[in-house]
Amino acid sequence: MSINVLLRWTIRSQRKPLATCLTHQRALSGAEAVNALRPFYFAVHPDFFGQYPRERKVNENSLQRLNGYLENLQRPGSKSVRPMTLTFFVRETKDNSDVQPDALTSAGFRSVSFTLQTQDVLSTVINVLASCSLPVEHMKGLAGSSSTSKSSPEAGLFFYRPIKWDKSYYSFTGFRDPEEELQQARTVEPTLSTWLKKNEAEATKQHGASLPRREELNRLKKELCENFHLEDIRWQRSWGVTHKCCQLQSLSRLSYQNPEALINLQGHTVVFADQSGMNASGHVLLGSMDVHHQWAKLFEQLPSYRSLQQQTDQLKERISYLLGGTQVVHVERLGLVQSITEHYSTVSTFHKSLRSWQLRLHPRSLHGLTMVLEKDRSTPRLHEMGHFIIPTSCDPAKLQLFLQNHASEARQRILQTSRQVLIQLCSGCRWRRTLWSSLASSPCL
Repeated sequence: MSINVLLRWTIRSQRKPLATCLTHQRALSGAEAVNALRPFYFAVHPDFFGQYPRERKVNENSLQRLNGYLENLQRPGSKSVRPMTLTFFVRETKDNSDVQPDALTSAGFRSVSFTLQTQDVLSTVINVLASCSLPVEHMKGLAGSSSTSKSSPEAGLFFYRPIKWDKSYYSFTGFRDPEEELQQARTVEPTLSTWLKKNEAEATKQHGASLPRREELNRLKKELCENFHLEDIRWQRSWGVTHKCCQLQSLSRLSYQNPEALINLQGHTVVFADQSGMNASGHVLLGSMDVHHQWAKLFEQLPSYRSLQQQTDQLKERISYLLGGTQVVHVERLGLVQSITEHYSTVSTFHKSLRSWQLRLHPRSLHGLTMVLEKDRSTPRLHEMGHFIIPTSCDPAKLQLFLQNHASEARQRILQTSRQVLIQLCSGCRWRRTLWSSLASSPCL
């Protein structure tokens, strides 16, 4: 029995140095690994591949996997780690300048793939450096010191630390900022086809749910237009179907409570907007936040608004006569509504400035051209669609010269715009014919 105990003690004493050696070989600290892999990080860091997004993405993913591999080796009591194949794009540096030139791409980097099968940090670091044709001479000192040193408390340090350059670096060098590119990539809007496919099911669901409300909306709109001879009913904003129905129902209740008030609406277009009044186009605006009393008061003022609109039209005719047949038009801007009072003031001011000058323009020399008056503009210009944009304070002599010099170009732009509209209409007709033919041939019909 004593002999058996002696044999077991002998075997254990022989195994202990081997186990101790293996333990110390695995105990390469995180700081030492970072210093050892410094040439490797400098050659594959994603920040140096800002102009090559595909290669940068490959290096980012491979670095994350390499970090996970090294962290698993450092965990206490870790078992064998599964082999891992990695691919890096390695830049040409002074440490790997002995690489054959034919292995490099025109951009100055090459692709390297290798498989990690090592079970300790030191061997893994050496394998990575050697696979990328980077020097490993500096690892000899680490290998000697690691066999006698104990595990460092810094063993859990993160291996891959991104280099964050100041914004001025990218401005000065002209390189692309990887953080800015990543932010832009995250905020890139999807394509129309992708967005439609993604929201098709939800759109179908909401379309079916809103069908009764939309039928009710069409019924109320048709009923009000027929009863009070309205030209149309519109909305300034993209309110929901339920909100639009509530507005029509409110107007319908007012018609039952005070039917005489809506008589003045005959022939007008009603627009539900933010504020009540009449715009420059002669449409009646009903404020969505106003009550019935305010709407009724507006309806009583409609005759005076129509008189002001007639005076505005007369001033436009006089301006057209003075400017060779150029018509003054009003263009509605998105989100900006000009009242008939403001429009009359603008047209009247412009007419007074023209009347004090004797302009020498043939009565029909500029016939067919249009112009828009603006208060907040200082110089006249020609819009891309062919109409003039004229400031109300423009000098009449300069205005006459401007109109004569740009009349030919304005006609060309109007003709080009008309052709584009015609092409779009024809394309729409062909698309509708194709759609109807595909539907007609569908087995579902």
